Amino acid sequence: MNEKEALAQKLQIQLDEFSAEIDRLKARADKAEEPWHRQQVEMLQEKHRQAKEKFGEFRDAGDDALEDMKEGMISAWDA
Repeated sequence: MNEKEALAQKLQIQLDEFSAEIDRLKARADKAEEPWHRQQVEMLQEKHRQAKEKFGEFRDAGDDALEDMKEGMISAWDA
């Protein structure tokens, strides 16, 4: 497995964990019936969508673009 594949696998696991956490928070927000809880979940869902988009770009990029894409993907994940 090359560096790009290893990083892609690690990031996919993190995206899956992030998605599961959002689902748990959404369930709690639905029970709380507080508008600001739902707004927070919607914000997290948008961040997740953006991270998945960047991940797709990273995964589809050639190996020669690894360093440029890696920095952008890590930055998106940190956000």
